[in-house]
Amino acid sequence: MTKHLFFLAKRFVAGESIGSALEAVSRLNAAGMSATLDFLGEDVLERDAARQTRDTYLAMLDAMRAAGVDANVSVKLTAMGLLVDTDFALSNLVAILERATHNHDPFVRVDMEGSSVTARTLELVEAAYASHPNVGIVLQAYLKRTGDDIERAIARSMRVRLCKGAYNEPATIAYKKMPVIREHFLTNAQRLLEYGRYPGIATHDRALIAAIEQFVTRRSIGADRFEFQMLYGCRPQLQRELVAKGYRVRVYVPFGTHWAGYFYRRVLERRENALFAVSSIFSK
Repeated sequence: MTKHLFFLAKRFVAGESIGSALEAVSRLNAAGMSATLDFLGEDVLERDAARQTRDTYLAMLDAMRAAGVDANVSVKLTAMGLLVDTDFALSNLVAILERATHNHDPFVRVDMEGSSVTARTLELVEAAYASHPNVGIVLQAYLKRTGDDIERAIARSMRVRLCKGAYNEPATIAYKKMPVIREHFLTNAQRLLEYGRYPGIATHDRALIAAIEQFVTRRSIGADRFEFQMLYGCRPQLQRELVAKGYRVRVYVPFGTHWAGYFYRRVLERRENALFAVSSIFSK
């Protein structure tokens, strides 16, 4: 089953190698978009595996610099060894942050994972940010704590990527109904757009994007103060439409052999993305 699904997943995953990922980034750059590269993998429980992931990121950054692409990287802290030891994960993240400073775009985004590591992720990113301001975080609109986390990030001038949220969380800590999630996404996005430092507004939701467009027009917020962010392979026509309107668009480009978890969670389990994924079988 998994093997057959890769035929579909490859539209949303830029191959298994750094080379294939850079080819995808080059195509996006040619279309007027920037990118964030993500080496797929999480929940590492062995130090050697975490070091291997760290070293892959170091090689990625070197290859990106050599290729001259307009891109940065994102990392998951459980892939850096967060479940092994916090200080160990921090040291691996810092190594990536320091290597990234040699690149044209030195920024490194730390992805948000499931709620079991939310607090630890934020604590570790804040610890790294104290000495490495080229790091930022992802916050998820469906978590009830996110409003407070946004205020904390704004106070520290830390860059935030806002998304709806991709993990199946309990109702005690997360909003479950999509209209409510959309409402909180828009409220959080407006707060970041007005007071945050170059936020990434990550959504494929046309209604939310239209609301964001109206808000930035009404508040005279320039297109250079934020960027829309979308997933590789999801709604490419919408990505092009936003570029044509003069907005900055960044595409999240995942690659690697551990594609199944990403594909199920970010594509098949999200109704809008799943419909697009199925329809893509019949389109060119």
